[in-house]
Amino acid sequence: MKRPSALDSADSTSITRRDFVRTNSAFAVAAFVGGLSTTRAAEVPAPPKPAHRPLITPAAKFSDVSRGNPKPHSLKGEALIQARLTPESWRLEITADTAANPTIKEIADISKPLTLADGNALDLAALLELGKKHSVRFLKAMQCLNIPAPLGQGLWEGVPLREVLRLCGRMNNVRRIYFWGFHNNDPKQLFRSSLSYTQAIETPPGELPAFLAYRLNGEPLSLIRGGPVRMVIPWAYGFKSIKWLQRIALTNDYRANDTYAEQNNDPESFLKTAAYIDGLPAKIPAGKPIAITGLVMAGLSGVKRVEYCLQRDDSKPGEPKVEAPEQWNEAQLEEPPADWSSVLPVGVASRQVLGFDSNTGKPATWPLRYSMISWTATLKGLAPGKYALRARAVDLNGFAQPEPRASQKAGRNALELREFQVM
Repeated sequence: MKRPSALDSADSTSITRRDFVRTNSAFAVAAFVGGLSTTRAAEVPAPPKPAHRPLITPAAKFSDVSRGNPKPHSLKGEALIQARLTPESWRLEITADTAANPTIKEIADISKPLTLADGNALDLAALLELGKKHSVRFLKAMQCLNIPAPLGQGLWEGVPLREVLRLCGRMNNVRRIYFWGFHNNDPKQLFRSSLSYTQAIETPPGELPAFLAYRLNGEPLSLIRGGPVRMVIPWAYGFKSIKWLQRIALTNDYRANDTYAEQNNDPESFLKTAAYIDGLPAKIPAGKPIAITGLVMAGLSGVKRVEYCLQRDDSKPGEPKVEAPEQWNEAQLEEPPADWSSVLPVGVASRQVLGFDSNTGKPATWPLRYSMISWTATLKGLAPGKYALRARAVDLNGFAQPEPRASQKAGRNALELREFQVM
């Protein structure tokens, strides 16, 4: 069944009040920036429908920004086994501080370390068994801190980190959780991240926990996506969701150990609410309605609306560019699917997914936190000329992208620009 999109639900023969407001907003922009066609609205051709974009990205369609040389997912045969990157060979070690640190007065201690040397490191079978009682599922979009476009969105499944740490028994003097994965046994390629003890253990009921993922879209997590097991931190950018997870270290060190922090990035930054614009043709025939589309990421502060701004450039060659004043107009957000069984993997009901009401199966908020959905708008009656289009998200606190932002290294959030010419 095709998932309904924002434009699929529009009836070209009747205009609802909501459509009327949106259409007139688009006409107002067009008139302001230089010449609205006198053709009656009823005679304007229907806007083209945007390409269907599934709410869940197939695992093979995720963009890949894996680190390592060679990349761990390129290993074959015996090299995979030696690297503990097959379902049968995967092991996770969990230890505590093992040596004195001059910045730490008292080292961390756990009563039951899980190590390869002791033969009790956690294997995949034990993790799956733990998942029979404690597994969680939720939709999450992956986004890199410094890359402008989201990498994909999937239904992730695994065991909360807190449940795995409980296997280690009593803990003392633990302030942070360090973790890293396989990166070719080259110390220079080691990619690390961390959480505070509170973030890892004290998840409020109903909130999305940090967890060890072993399924994506109902299937075992593939090697290229970080399998057999990866860390997933729902509220964070992708550098926190360490792939090929193999080691967790509990420490009394108060400092983050994140590799990304060394490049002036903010290792504690939450996902920011942000809008993205799909591509547009460089030249568009006059009189043809223009369907503009894009994605909006729901960060920690949620999404109130998406707005777009269209400006016309009337400057002549060799003259300074002259743009009309900004006028922001509301776009239409994708509605939640009426039938989630057509979206989720077979055998998964929406009421089993965090972020959905466990009785009705409906999303508690829309968009779901840390997910992304499509947005659309239609421009009509544009006179010939050059135009610049921008889009921004407004969060539930009323902040308009790119605010609030003290540093772009806390998550790329600049307004995207699309320029085109109506001829």
